[in-house]
Amino acid sequence: MQGMTLNSTAFHENTGFHESSGQPPLAGDQGEAADGGLLGRIGPLQVRLARDEHEIAAAQTIRFRVFFDEMGARSSAEGAPQDRDTDGFDSVCDHLLVIDTSLPGNDVERIVGTYRLLPPEGAGRMGRFYSQDEFAIEGLMARHSGRRFLELGRSCVLPPYRTKRTIELLWQGIWAYCRRMRIDVMMGCASFPGVVPAAHAEALSFLGHFCQAEGDWRVSAVASRYAPMDLMPKEAIQARSALTAMPPLVKGYLRLGARFGDGCVIDRDFGTTDVFVVLPVEAISDRYINYYGADAERFAA
Repeated sequence: MQGMTLNSTAFHENTGFHESSGQPPLAGDQGEAADGGLLGRIGPLQVRLARDEHEIAAAQTIRFRVFFDEMGARSSAEGAPQDRDTDGFDSVCDHLLVIDTSLPGNDVERIVGTYRLLPPEGAGRMGRFYSQDEFAIEGLMARHSGRRFLELGRSCVLPPYRTKRTIELLWQGIWAYCRRMRIDVMMGCASFPGVVPAAHAEALSFLGHFCQAEGDWRVSAVASRYAPMDLMPKEAIQARSALTAMPPLVKGYLRLGARFGDGCVIDRDFGTTDVFVVLPVEAISDRYINYYGADAERFAA
């Protein structure tokens, strides 16, 4: 399962949780005021939702270039387009796009990165969240039934744009989206490269020993796919080297205040080792709320 991966690059006011007072449609169903507007801007780079099937197809092409051509993923879906990464969830998700306005051509030709967002309405249409194949999130959802979950996944950025600025723009867009959609909790799979967890022993052990979600937020890998993360004893872990060895996106989630599930899952189709991330918006560090919020606030309405 390809979760949140930015391949070698790499929200909401801090007011706590609230009960949902209604079920809005997908942001992409809300018309030009929602899906046509920007969610963020840094220099010539803009972030917004895909407006039509042509832009979604372009995002799928970017995903194919990164996941399949670059990272060696293989498709298990018969009849899938040969130049696009697609699955059944695409039709119920919103697709966040990074667009470089300095490039020639139209916006479809200027897309340089993408992130797939599955809000609760989309999961309701599909009957489940994408990550349920790997992690037993049903209990988590039941324990927080009044809260609105957003699943993040399929993140990728073309090599020339794997910079701090692009990461910041993506987070600015996600935060504005969360404000707009009244999201309480972000979650999803994050990926380490390769299918041998031992190759990431210190980083995975750090997450398992020091960063595991507890109590009502605890989540475990499904029993049939569970692989242990505590590959090294707690006292043997060096925090500095563990953090250095982590994918940039995982480090980014740690900085925001995220916690991680119990156990990892090997995804042989995408050639990754996946961990589960859960991030209640109330847990996001004030430092990052202030940092991202100043610019994202005006895009949230």
